[in-house]
Amino acid sequence: MTDSRLFTPVLIASSLVLMLGFALRAAFGLFQIPIADEFGWLRAEFSMAIAIQNLAWGIGQPIFGAIAEKFGDRKAIVLGVVTYAAGLFLTAFAVTPGQMQWLEVLVGFGIAGTGFGVILAIVGRAASDENRSMALGIATAAGSAGQVVGPILVATLLDVISWQHTFLVMSGLIFLGLLCLPFIKADGRASKAELQESMSTVLLRAVKDPSYGLIFVGFFSCGFQLGFVTAHFPAFITEACASIAPDSLAASLGIDTTAALGAVAIALIGLANIFGTITAGALGKKYTKKYLLSGIYVARTIISAWFILTPMTPITVVIFSLVMGSLWLATVPLTSGLVAHIYGLRYMGTLYGLVFFSHQLGSFLGVWLGGTLYDQFGTYTTVWWVGIGVGVVSAIVHLPVREAPWQAKTVSA
Repeated sequence: MTDSRLFTPVLIASSLVLMLGFALRAAFGLFQIPIADEFGWLRAEFSMAIAIQNLAWGIGQPIFGAIAEKFGDRKAIVLGVVTYAAGLFLTAFAVTPGQMQWLEVLVGFGIAGTGFGVILAIVGRAASDENRSMALGIATAAGSAGQVVGPILVATLLDVISWQHTFLVMSGLIFLGLLCLPFIKADGRASKAELQESMSTVLLRAVKDPSYGLIFVGFFSCGFQLGFVTAHFPAFITEACASIAPDSLAASLGIDTTAALGAVAIALIGLANIFGTITAGALGKKYTKKYLLSGIYVARTIISAWFILTPMTPITVVIFSLVMGSLWLATVPLTSGLVAHIYGLRYMGTLYGLVFFSHQLGSFLGVWLGGTLYDQFGTYTTVWWVGIGVGVVSAIVHLPVREAPWQAKTVSA
């Protein structure tokens, strides 16, 4: 049953699962330099591992969404946690790029089982119509809260223990998500018509709908930008930022190296995104979601172009991190809410999972191109401009989306 309250046990427990999964996942970029230094790997080799992780996450998202809808949400989460833990544990023993890359398939599937496709569907079904957009924003913001904590925790661990032992600690931490399962038990409510339709019928209808295709294409650039920044921004800052002056803002905050600034930048993005996603959820309740999405991609384009055209300093890193952070996952409650609004709640996990595959395909390319083009040109500038270009495309493709429930669109047609 749906609950008329906003902050329900289902929302809180689901948000904690997302926060924990994202805390660990967001810190992977910090392993780039330690692993390269130990084994002498090219930047592209570790980048490929993270790229494969993102692709596996995208492939796994509709699969876990379907598992949740057929066998139950909690069973899907348990499978996700176990897979996530196994991937992190085994990664600690990888000694070749190939081993690392194959193991990230497990990590990616684990993230899928504890990530947006499963969790946002739970939140969406459990929330009332009045609170759904805001609830999706809050749950997404919880993932951002994990992004604040995760990089700082992992950076601290890497200062005192090896990267291998850090992965072992992470593999144990993910099991804490199982403590939330007793509170994730609301089935939510779908319309009578939705309950009578099969998954194949709904999927086929969505795939044939041009609006679903536009949403799918539009989410690609979000993944491209987020994947690249998460995987490469710490290394980008470490190597390209001017040294931190003793009287600079970063120094006054206790940040004395560019490596530390890279970790803090990822945390600042996550911190700003807490407010950005909640704001997006609130706005999605009042305004047209497709126009909000288009505006977010325009804003990302502007801040990214400004950052790459401006000499990098600790101040510009902080400004970019805060502004980009406010836009970071703001697309998620709007995109998931758009899918639920148009196609209904019954198979929201699977339908949004397929759209999220586009996001993760973008993440794969963003991470992989970042490492490949860096090794070729010794700079991240080229792939940064590619990210700006795909952002412009996403801003445009959302405009023709017909934002109306499927039944209403059928009648009007």
